[in-house]
Amino acid sequence: MKTILSFLIFITSLNASAQKEFVVEVRGSGEPVFLFPGFTSTGEVWEDVMGELAENFEVHIFTFAGFGGVAPIETPWLPKIKAAVQDYVREQHLKEMVIIGHSMGGTLGLWLATENPGLYKKIIIVDALPAMGALIIPDYKSENIVYENPYNTQLLQMSDADFATMAAQMASGMTMNKDKQDMLQKWIMETDRETYVYGYTDLLKLDLREDLTKINIPVTILGATHPYGKETAEKNFLEQYKNLADYTLDFAKNSGHFIMFDQPEWFLAKLKAELNFQ
Repeated sequence: MKTILSFLIFITSLNASAQKEFVVEVRGSGEPVFLFPGFTSTGEVWEDVMGELAENFEVHIFTFAGFGGVAPIETPWLPKIKAAVQDYVREQHLKEMVIIGHSMGGTLGLWLATENPGLYKKIIIVDALPAMGALIIPDYKSENIVYENPYNTQLLQMSDADFATMAAQMASGMTMNKDKQDMLQKWIMETDRETYVYGYTDLLKLDLREDLTKINIPVTILGATHPYGKETAEKNFLEQYKNLADYTLDFAKNSGHFIMFDQPEWFLAKLKAELNFQ
């Protein structure tokens, strides 16, 4: 019965995707665990750990609007995603969820916890920061990030061939697992172009560093070491998370941004330890 219900939730979400901020596949039973993929990724990014998680928990696997063939939504993209997840939690009568979020998905998990800390039990962050824009933009100020700018115009006007070249370059830098790089490029290419441009602008604009003081649940951060090395990565994480009261930080050796691809055994072992299952 549980399997049938999960399938129906997934199909209903797919049928309503033109109006929805995400689709959800539900597997397993038990305490709820949310799996949030990163920007341009689909729920398939969790495929190698889904099976074992679903044997122990009720796993909610998200794919967000504009990614993986899911219909896009209007801007502001990321705030609508966050509000829709909050609605989903209420509609499904969920509580004490664990959030596992990669990249943007981890940032989204932090944002949710700053607004409703009592709803969540734990957050497991996979190579994500509370203010990604501050890492890559000199003299960063959130209020200076706007949709209409020359870089966004260039991306919107870029030919599919040039965009594919850019996507391939990005994919090669995000995982050391060459077998997965084609999949990452495919996900980028499948992403709705306006979602890619304006959704990423939303992410750059988001700055949660001061709001981390509102989070009162345990947070585990799993960081990548490639390409800049552990020392640089650790410095960035410690600086950005300094206002978070309760967290642990660990690094995957010889891993790019997609830790689940580069160090799958280490990653699964960490999840088992954090979620207390064998």
